[in-house]
Amino acid sequence: MDVKKEYERWLENATADADVAAELKTLNDTKIEDAFYRDLAFGTGGLRGVIGAGTNRMNIYTVSKASQGLADYLKENFAEPSVVIGYDSRIKSDVFAKVAAGVFAANGVKVNIWPVLMPVPTVSFATRYLHTSAGVMITASHNPSKYNGYKVYGADGCQITTEATAEILAEIEKLDIFADVKHSDFETGLANGSVQYIPDDVYTAFVNEVKNQSVLFGEEVNKDVAIVYSPLNGTGLKPVTRTLKEMGYTNITVVKEQEQPDGKFPTCPYPNPEIKEAMALGMEYAKKCNADLLLATDPDCDRVGIAVKNKAGEYELLTGNQTGMLLLDYICSQRVKHSKMPADPAMVKTIVTMDMGEQIASHYGLRTINVLTGFKFIGEQIGKLEQQGKVDSYVFGFEESYGYLTGSYVRDKDGVDGAYMICEMFSYYATKGISLLDKLDELYKSYGYCLNTLHSYEFDGSAGFAKMQNIMQAFRSDIKEFAGKKVVKLLDYAPGLDGLPKSDVLKFLLEDNCSIVVRPSGTEPKLKTYISVSAENKVVAEKVEAEICKSAEAYLK
Repeated sequence: MDVKKEYERWLENATADADVAAELKTLNDTKIEDAFYRDLAFGTGGLRGVIGAGTNRMNIYTVSKASQGLADYLKENFAEPSVVIGYDSRIKSDVFAKVAAGVFAANGVKVNIWPVLMPVPTVSFATRYLHTSAGVMITASHNPSKYNGYKVYGADGCQITTEATAEILAEIEKLDIFADVKHSDFETGLANGSVQYIPDDVYTAFVNEVKNQSVLFGEEVNKDVAIVYSPLNGTGLKPVTRTLKEMGYTNITVVKEQEQPDGKFPTCPYPNPEIKEAMALGMEYAKKCNADLLLATDPDCDRVGIAVKNKAGEYELLTGNQTGMLLLDYICSQRVKHSKMPADPAMVKTIVTMDMGEQIASHYGLRTINVLTGFKFIGEQIGKLEQQGKVDSYVFGFEESYGYLTGSYVRDKDGVDGAYMICEMFSYYATKGISLLDKLDELYKSYGYCLNTLHSYEFDGSAGFAKMQNIMQAFRSDIKEFAGKKVVKLLDYAPGLDGLPKSDVLKFLLEDNCSIVVRPSGTEPKLKTYISVSAENKVVAEKVEAEICKSAEAYLK
């Protein structure tokens, strides 16, 4: 791409959005290079990038072009194409959703759009419930406020596969961003019926499905536990509080500063419940209210973070792995107790999720299906079970990045379901005088202590992208050990492995049941390492983990 020429073309043509037009005039050569050196990558996660002017940014033009490419793909593959659209609280999410709707309507693709901001799982749900050809969610999940994104779902409610992505990308790449995109007005679409708001009964059906996930099977528990909840200025407030209240959890305090949707995320610059800072305000509330349980969902409400009180009365954050293992054990034990375990039960987890999950699954007679990083691959496995007429075999799916799903009603992680099931599990154990930390210790006693950590390293811009590729090459250079722990086996997923799609991921299996996974993020300019350590206790595990981490960082320079 001739960067200068493309920039000048945008100066001339990108006049419909005043923010983009104004920003274009302020760009210096360095900023022009970064904004135009490539098209924003369209992958299995759709688009994700910084909001702003240029081909490498999220704006009405890149959103329109992606929507035109998707519309062309849908018309090619469906006799009467239709789409569901949802959006979150991020800056310009509502604008991008309406622009996309206008492009679809102009192409004869029937549009069903949520009338208000909604969580990611409701798009997966509505796509299946309304039998549409695809779903689109405008979100950048837990990224900082300068980001937005465009996530695409197939007719099965699962994020698009690698194959569909390649076909849609081919359609997008045929297009000129200004000359080849059809547009229509959103309000006109509402008036003539080419765009319709999704009715409230679809939202109620979603909430009912979440409520149906209960595994109490008639057992009574104390639901008067004191809950502090933060939607982190995102989409979770209404669906999470509605579900909890309808199921009898009414002792809920919402974090005031993070209650209402706000794409600037004023109190948590990185609105991700994985990050301690994002949970800080909730922790203060929990202390003030003497709460039993703190819950927080990320802006698009597909992740849940929690904190509980320890014996010293302090609040302790649980990792996604810990919460996932507790949920897996709780759901399995309840199903076994009430004779509700399906035939050939299965648990699905990602390859970077704690291996101890597999031990818990085995204990209850579940087989484990390991998939690549990204909940879409868990959703894909539910679809495969459905094709085999065995969808009821799916018991639970989780990933270390705070994503959980207990049923097959959606094909993506669901923070509404996660929040509800965590509250039920908490109440169940509290009624018996057991804390979640007690339960966790019990699991460690049964299966051995295990520590999993995630480290992220940022590499911005075109130079960063190139550096990440070089680093991945360095990790492929026949490494013998990390911190004195021998590499027993290297699993390289780049050519495709164990029937999984090709992916730039390496997993080093080390001696003493330790491992390290290295992968570039699919949605951010980051390289991530996931370290798993088995040891006799926490102190030893933390020491070993720090040494492995330091050893791995030598390859990142």
